[in-house]
Amino acid sequence: MATANRIRVRVRRFNPESGRSWVQEYEVPLRKGMTVLDALIYIKTRLDPTLTFRYSCRMGVCGSCGLLVNDTPRLACQTQVSEVVGEGGLVELAPLPGYPVLRDLVVDMSRMFRNHRLVKPYIVRRDMREVEEAPREFIVAPRQHLETYQYSLCIMCGLCNAACPVFNSNPNYLGPQALTVAYRFVKDPRDEAVEERIAMVSSPDGCLACHFAASCSAVCPKAVDPASAIQRLRRIIARAALGGYRKKTSRIAPPLEKPLRNIEQKPPTHNLAEGVSLEELEKEPPPPILDPESL
Repeated sequence: MATANRIRVRVRRFNPESGRSWVQEYEVPLRKGMTVLDALIYIKTRLDPTLTFRYSCRMGVCGSCGLLVNDTPRLACQTQVSEVVGEGGLVELAPLPGYPVLRDLVVDMSRMFRNHRLVKPYIVRRDMREVEEAPREFIVAPRQHLETYQYSLCIMCGLCNAACPVFNSNPNYLGPQALTVAYRFVKDPRDEAVEERIAMVSSPDGCLACHFAASCSAVCPKAVDPASAIQRLRRIIARAALGGYRKKTSRIAPPLEKPLRNIEQKPPTHNLAEGVSLEELEKEPPPPILDPESL
């Protein structure tokens, strides 16, 4: 029986050797700042070493600890127990839907990784030597960078796919994670494979299959907003079908016309170790200012 200082953690478990699936409940002492991952580690180390779950960084970066918390996809390391504990001090945990369960809370995410690779999540140039041997960076304006930055924050936790009703019902659907990555590279001014990616995601199992439930964006721990990326991708596909979408790709930055000017700065005349007055500091000449015209 849970008290003010203890909670009940109910875990949906699965044993692949026997094929048995069951629900097991544990009583965990509650402390301030405890996360769901903290509770799972307590169970693993103190109560039941057979409990299986996945985690790594413990700080919302690796995306390994995704699971269902009270029927909502969440990262265990970012979820405070105090925010999700229900009546009777109960927290219910289960593996992410949409993925085959390997054991207990661990799922097989091969489908997500496979779809991620399909959309070519990297810069493609007609001359790949520009990527592999470029002596300088590509020119990307701040505005162009901001168009893709939000969608590049994906940590591949798989929560968006787990929350997507289409991903759960259509085994061929690419899923919001892969489609978001596709949009990120379609809009990247350095990439030249836009036609190939548009053809890939405009299939019946691509972004056109999205029902716009927006549940993917609701659960994203990094506010990537996959639903927005998918709708923007659909607009690009429609424009491309009508011949109205043109993408201007960036070029490699040219060498500087003038080398940076070497600035010789004289050492200060005073000795700080000996102490110096404010009047003496004020007499010290200011450091030279770099003239942009000299670059």
